[in-house]
Amino acid sequence: MDALQTILQPIEAEFAIFKKMQDDLAVNPNPLLREIILHVNKQRGKQMRPMMVLLFGKMFGEIVDSTYSAALALELLHTASLVHDDVVDDSMQRRGQASVNAIYNNKLAVLVGDYLLSTALVFTGRCGDNRITNIVGSLGQTLSDGEIFQMFHSHEKLVSEEVYLEIIRKKTASLFSSCAEIGALSVGASAEDVARARQIGEYIGICFQIRDDIFDYFSNDVGKPTGNDMREGKLTLPIIYAVRTQGDEHIRTMIDRLKEGELSDIEINELITFAKACGGIEYAEQTMQKYRQKALALLPENIDENVKNALIAYMDAVINRKK
Repeated sequence: MDALQTILQPIEAEFAIFKKMQDDLAVNPNPLLREIILHVNKQRGKQMRPMMVLLFGKMFGEIVDSTYSAALALELLHTASLVHDDVVDDSMQRRGQASVNAIYNNKLAVLVGDYLLSTALVFTGRCGDNRITNIVGSLGQTLSDGEIFQMFHSHEKLVSEEVYLEIIRKKTASLFSSCAEIGALSVGASAEDVARARQIGEYIGICFQIRDDIFDYFSNDVGKPTGNDMREGKLTLPIIYAVRTQGDEHIRTMIDRLKEGELSDIEINELITFAKACGGIEYAEQTMQKYRQKALALLPENIDENVKNALIAYMDAVINRKK
């Protein structure tokens, strides 16, 4: 049994119901909106976030209508943020396909993102639980806050590891933690278990983003060239570690110039080589394993064995994924 089968085993029927609800959103009387939503649906990945909602629902109870509505609301919020991000970043691709703004234009992409966000709020309301509404609303704030927080620190000579982790907590881990928290909350889990779920989700989200950042140091097929983060002036964990532990004046000068957008491709490759040679990749891998162990330690002892195996497989899939 592969990892995806293990993850889906305890929620296979429920995930099929979720996907049907998601597909039904493309049934729209507006032909242009229907066309764009169908295009967005083609860009769906494995949908790890709604899987997390369902898994944490199964961990603490039986999945109910509000679990499905919450899972769909969170996925729509996430999708809306990606559509808007492509406009902000002037990105022409999303998961190897043309982005909405590339095929249509920025105005339509923003409007479709707004439509998806509004639809997320509709499904949040269907949950009938103000606590879930508050979590989804706060998540939207946190995701935006994370982007602005990163911009605020973008001109610092060297972002610290603490600032880096805070950025990814806001920009990435907050979505995972909300998925886990809402999944538990939707089935009536105790306050202690809801808090436990949120923390596990955050640890998994941190691992997800660190793995995503490691990809940038290698040739890959995830739709962005090696060194793309550095070209955008973003410093991630491998280079942050390498500069902190081994950086000399030459490297620090290069980092200063990187922040001003002055480095050539050759110099960016030099920084990538430096990060690898100084153990930056190994440190990032060790950091992921540290958060994996912290997440595992929080799993309740009395949960269903299939759910437990699914969550372990989920964590390992996040850490070991190739794209």
